[in-house]
Amino acid sequence: MKEIVITIAQALVEYPDEVNVTQREENGTVILELRVAESDMGKVIGKQGRVAQAIRTVLKAAAMKEDCRVMLEIVG
Repeated sequence: MKEIVITIAQALVEYPDEVNVTQREENGTVILELRVAESDMGKVIGKQGRVAQAIRTVLKAAAMKEDCRVMLEIVG
């Protein structure tokens, strides 16, 4: 899961070296925190949150294959 987010985020941003994803688990849900450079936040979120929603959709599809729950948090 973590690798999927890293790959997508690095393709979107201007500073791919600053992409950082941390993974933790709470109550059976995998929570992924995505951190990018401040200037790249808009690129990851997108207009009206459409890019962020698309990333979450891809993650949910991958999570269904692994039979788990996943949540993406984009942190500034």
